[in-house]
Amino acid sequence: MAILSDEELDGLVDDFVEAARLAWDAGFAFVDIKACHGYLGHELLSARDRPGKYGGTLENRTRFLRSIVAGIRARVPKLAVAVRLSVFDTVPFRQNAGGIGEPETAASGYRWAFGLFDADMDAALDEARQLLRALEQIGVRWICVTAGSPYYNPHVQRPALFPPIDGYQPPEDPLAGVARQIDATARLKAACPSLIFVGSGYTYLQEWLPHVAEHAVRTGLTDFVGLGRMVLSYPDLPADIVSGRPLKRRAICRTFSDCTTGPRMGLVSGCYPLDDHYTTHPDHERLRLIHVARRL
Repeated sequence: MAILSDEELDGLVDDFVEAARLAWDAGFAFVDIKACHGYLGHELLSARDRPGKYGGTLENRTRFLRSIVAGIRARVPKLAVAVRLSVFDTVPFRQNAGGIGEPETAASGYRWAFGLFDADMDAALDEARQLLRALEQIGVRWICVTAGSPYYNPHVQRPALFPPIDGYQPPEDPLAGVARQIDATARLKAACPSLIFVGSGYTYLQEWLPHVAEHAVRTGLTDFVGLGRMVLSYPDLPADIVSGRPLKRRAICRTFSDCTTGPRMGLVSGCYPLDDHYTTHPDHERLRLIHVARRL
């Protein structure tokens, strides 16, 4: 049974379009539509078992997003539209007895993912490629690439050494997550060369970020590299990268997730090591030593 009826989703489409009109009236040049990280637009992309016009086939599962874009193009034709898209997904993860993330279920037969990644990235991106071509036809040119959701597989889209408060220790080296997102963006750029792509997931690279980002743009793996929540703790980062100044390593955030999950869990901060969650963690001493070593 669907929580929202088709008629209610129709009304939400109208609300998105009206919000875009208000943004244009307020002087904004573009709006960014979220179809990622467990938001409604992302959830509907995997609604294979939903009845009605918003579920089942890929055409129906993408209808909500496409209808919002088409409505904005019709109502506010001069307003540019960008889309932040989780281009692939995995099964949900949970914390095992050792505190490490593990899949809750096998990927085989799992139906509730948009672009399920198991081992074959090219196959996982098949639905994303189809959606991007459809979006391009209705006037979208700017795509910000991400993956999964921070609520059930945070290591996928936010590779980091430290887990979020309500998460788990990463089941892989965070560099594997960075490389996976770079690879996915590069494959989509090759498939849709006229679209403008913003790659994400680079934050963990820290002091190596400028070199990897420059290589990715120069070799056509992406058009831009996006810097997200890392800038919250290091607002001078973009200027330092552009000017070639050495990065201020002591200013770089180490968790990349808890600035949102920490306050949601009732904590005063999400930054290690300010919260009791970290000081009482059974693995605290190892985390502390790693944290200190990375800041030297």
